Amino acid sequence: MKVALFGASGMVGAGVLIECLADPRVESVLAVGRRPCGATHARLREIVRTDLSDLRDLAGEFAGLDACFFCLGVSSAGMSEAAYRRVTYDLTMAAAKPMAERNPRLVFCYVSGEGTDGSERGRSMWARVKGKTENDLFALPFRAYAFRPGFIQPLKGVRSKTRLYRAFYDLAAPLWPLIRRLAPRHVTTSEAVGRAMIEVAARGYAQRVLENPDINALGAAAPGP
Repeated sequence: MKVALFGASGMVGAGVLIECLADPRVESVLAVGRRPCGATHARLREIVRTDLSDLRDLAGEFAGLDACFFCLGVSSAGMSEAAYRRVTYDLTMAAAKPMAERNPRLVFCYVSGEGTDGSERGRSMWARVKGKTENDLFALPFRAYAFRPGFIQPLKGVRSKTRLYRAFYDLAAPLWPLIRRLAPRHVTTSEAVGRAMIEVAARGYAQRVLENPDINALGAAAPGP
């Protein structure tokens, strides 16, 4: 598979990148983001640009892809709905629309979040925006899937770029076994998310929205490198 990966410099995207480069089914990875991902590999190529709001000039790059793993995003904490929508919805659609136009057979895996509001009418701002993004992706002429992870345990050296999140994960590290026992349906890992995305790109999935149990089951079933 030839894969595009958005957000490889972030925690989720970095974990997905590790799994892509370890899986022999992934022939190449085109990483697109606002900052370098910090990795080098014979099968990895990067496009770095500070403004991702218009990617129509990359339509030729998208034509030959088999899948896109869209992991770019920000926390909604302290953001207005308009600002959060610009990053969460606008940037996602800026990538998805030219991909769908040039490559309707492409599989688009979008990292959403547990609790996303598909009705777009709930009280939670971030959940409404994520729900709108999912719904509009599903309306495009390619195969789109929404991944809704809850708490993600970073593995294989993956760390968040956000200082507050790094502090949280450092404090939570000894508690992950307990958290997984108490709330197994709400916890996954960066490894499981990456492996599940590759599985969906390779084999498809029966439903378009994947919750934590789906992600974990696919991640566990995926063949090892």
